[in-house]
Amino acid sequence: MEAQKEALQRIISTLAHKNDEIQNFIEALNHTLKGVQANSSSVLAELDEEFDGLYSILDEMKESMTTSIKQEQAHKTQELQNQLSQCNNALENSEELLEFAARSLDIKDSEEFSKAARQIKDRVTMAPAFRLSLKPKVSDNMTHLMVDFSQERQMLQALKFLPVPRAPEIVLSDCLVADNCVTISWQMTEEDNKIDHYVLEYRKTNFDGLPRVKDERCWETIDYIKGTEYTLSGLRFDSKYMNFRVRACNKAVAGDYSDPVTLETKALLFNLDGSSSHLNLKVEDSYVEWDSTGGKSQENKIKGKENKGSGTPSPKRSSVSSRSPLIRGSRDRFTGESYTVLGDTAIENGQHYWEVKAQKDCKSYSVGVAYKNLGKFDQLGKTNTSWCVHINNWLQTTFAAKHNNKAKSLDAMVPDRIGVYCDFDGGQLSFYNASSKQLLYTFKTKFTQPLLPGFMVWCGGLTLTTGLQVPTAVKTLQKSENGLSGSSSSLTNVAQ
Repeated sequence: MEAQKEALQRIISTLAHKNDEIQNFIEALNHTLKGVQANSSSVLAELDEEFDGLYSILDEMKESMTTSIKQEQAHKTQELQNQLSQCNNALENSEELLEFAARSLDIKDSEEFSKAARQIKDRVTMAPAFRLSLKPKVSDNMTHLMVDFSQERQMLQALKFLPVPRAPEIVLSDCLVADNCVTISWQMTEEDNKIDHYVLEYRKTNFDGLPRVKDERCWETIDYIKGTEYTLSGLRFDSKYMNFRVRACNKAVAGDYSDPVTLETKALLFNLDGSSSHLNLKVEDSYVEWDSTGGKSQENKIKGKENKGSGTPSPKRSSVSSRSPLIRGSRDRFTGESYTVLGDTAIENGQHYWEVKAQKDCKSYSVGVAYKNLGKFDQLGKTNTSWCVHINNWLQTTFAAKHNNKAKSLDAMVPDRIGVYCDFDGGQLSFYNASSKQLLYTFKTKFTQPLLPGFMVWCGGLTLTTGLQVPTAVKTLQKSENGLSGSSSSLTNVAQ
């Protein structure tokens, strides 16, 4: 019976998974259908815009050429009219001179005839008719302003849709996720020398299957990538996976997206558990600050509620008063001088890394890990279930690794930021200078219970950075350290 139930449960699980895939595919098909309709309308609008632009250019060219023809016509007309006017004036002058000469032939007196003959000679010498060019200054030929559109007509008739670049292919073997960076590499399935640039899109997701159309986050775009590789840096891995897709673009059109790929970007992401911290700590998601008045203000608040009113409290007030200690108890996880706050996410396996930065004037703080059963009066490093490095800047600066109430002084300078590396399965807890990746100290043990990141702070504050991958430099140092014999610390133990 149990075996049949398990078999049926596996069948149901497989069917549910298949239904989920089909639903995702249906959403993808519907999304593609809407995309076809929207993109067709967009392409038609762009085609209309291109032809309108072409018509506009032709209209401008026609107007410009028409103006040139009219200007040429006006110029030739003016030249010919001027020349015609000069000819008419010369002809009128010549006719007047001919008339005068004809009259002079009838003169009988020789002296008067000689005088008239001399006048005619002088006037003929100065006559406009003899200074005229009897050739038109301009011709009536306008063929130099004719246009041959045969070549352009052939070009327009040869007009066709631009070749769309093929979809690139993301090369998974060349993609790299390391040091909170993701390098994406792709290639073209066919050589295309007209590609101008690429567009890369990515988004974070917690779904490990094929990228869904409806996801919790939108695609982010990086445009004008000239090469076939791109590195996203400075990421905070606050999701388990990232989807990537890329497409090629030429000068005028973009091609289809590549098949999207999903890369795992898992990193330990946690916040500080303010609900269980010491009362003297002000805790936000990734920041904790020591507050000397925290416990007093809470106690006064509770006492004020308990002492409000006189005589026998009403049932309603009794109910509130009875709940007050529970409210205080939620912040009573640590008390006394255990100014401690823990992370809200347990570490049960794997390798993880996070960083901590202290305020410059912080007097005392500890950074490490602890089991969940750390006592309310316990301090980090003073029990056999907690490990830490402790910095004390009160009176004089001390820097030490602590575990099971034993301390080992560290010679290194206290860094601005401390990197914490935890290899749960390998039983290692290492502390680094987060900037230089210098190894500060390593605990080697066997963790038998889930770990919680732990922090102690007094007179100051700490800022936490999570969602970080284990840096490559740290991995390299860990391999080197593990390869050395006899490198166990004096504080090494097996914690039960």
